[in-house]
Amino acid sequence: MKPDVLTVRCKACQTPLQVPAGGKRLCACGTWVAAPQPAAPQAEEPIVVLAEEDDDIPVATSAPKATAAGEKWPRIEGDLSAIERLNEGYRRITKELNKIIVGQTDVIEQLLIAVFAKGHCLLVGVPGLAKTLMIRALSDALNLSFSRIQFTPDLMPSDITGTEVLQEDKATGQRVFKFLHGPIFSNVILADEINRTPPKTQAALLEAMQEKQVTIAGNRHKLPDPFFVLATQNPIEQEGTYPLPEAQQDRFMFNVLVDYPSEEEEFRIVEMTTAISNPKLERILSGNDILEMQDIVRKVPVAPYVIRYAMKFARLTRKEKGEVPDFIKEYVTWGAGPRASQNLVLGAKARAVLHGRYYVSCEDIRAVAIPVLRHRIITNFNAEAEGIKPETIVQRLADIIPRDPNEEALARGKSA
Repeated sequence: MKPDVLTVRCKACQTPLQVPAGGKRLCACGTWVAAPQPAAPQAEEPIVVLAEEDDDIPVATSAPKATAAGEKWPRIEGDLSAIERLNEGYRRITKELNKIIVGQTDVIEQLLIAVFAKGHCLLVGVPGLAKTLMIRALSDALNLSFSRIQFTPDLMPSDITGTEVLQEDKATGQRVFKFLHGPIFSNVILADEINRTPPKTQAALLEAMQEKQVTIAGNRHKLPDPFFVLATQNPIEQEGTYPLPEAQQDRFMFNVLVDYPSEEEEFRIVEMTTAISNPKLERILSGNDILEMQDIVRKVPVAPYVIRYAMKFARLTRKEKGEVPDFIKEYVTWGAGPRASQNLVLGAKARAVLHGRYYVSCEDIRAVAIPVLRHRIITNFNAEAEGIKPETIVQRLADIIPRDPNEEALARGKSA
């Protein structure tokens, strides 16, 4: 016999939730919503009660509506166990990567957020900071196929996507075209020094990143799933390079800055790499596991005020649209598009799940705001002259955008 399901309205945000009778469920706003025990049948309408984290459970005033025949029972416990499994996988993957990578905790977290949110990453950093090693180690820990494409000025699009060649069938003597797959037909693509090749070749990745397919001679070829493009870029040596077009930069979910290590981290790097060391990485997750966890991330509920909070980050950068702060008008040429808002919410969902939570907070939005917006805000000459970077603009936006009153009250309580 299936348990009764009650429609319980959260008192904090007024969101109706399906809660098993006598049980609890976590609302997207972070409030535990409890349902009373079922009463004797008196009416066909469902019980609608108000519940709050510390409130007593009110007495039922009408009978619960029975679950319809064939209706799926909400997988509350299943979802929570999946969250715990993903959180455990995140900790294990981080532990495995730490066998090879010293420090770079934020970079590893942002890489994993992009992976579980079905996004692509652009890693920007000077040579020698283990960008390539980090991506290779990640693909090994995730038990995925890996291809490294070294971008050079003479690289052609067909060198990435593949090409059709004319072959002779020895049995019949006929000549037919056969498609030879390029290195892009892998789960993890390392586009090393992506700005070293002309835009014509850079654009060979556009269809693959957006549509998960390539079109050769009018024929569409599906790419394996999951599929990620993790590109690296050197920010200091610009001679002989071709900056990525804005349209292609926008396809990357995150622009991750790989910074210099601290003194203690550099000591450990030198100590580990100058001795006899050959750590073996354990394969944590398979491709099917990742696809399942990507679906879990998409199912995470987001309260409307959190979505609007994320949208404000993108909308306030568009100086031609509506009221924007004065520093945006002074320093910004072009603002972020709708894809920025989408990636803010998806990144926040993935971050919440990786940290073991089944709801998204404004703090999750702020945590991913800089890597999402860093490459989507185009600054002008005034900003360059005064040393104002996109990161500075995002931080100033985070300071002025109003936060949720409940979150501010919680922060004041912790500080007190």
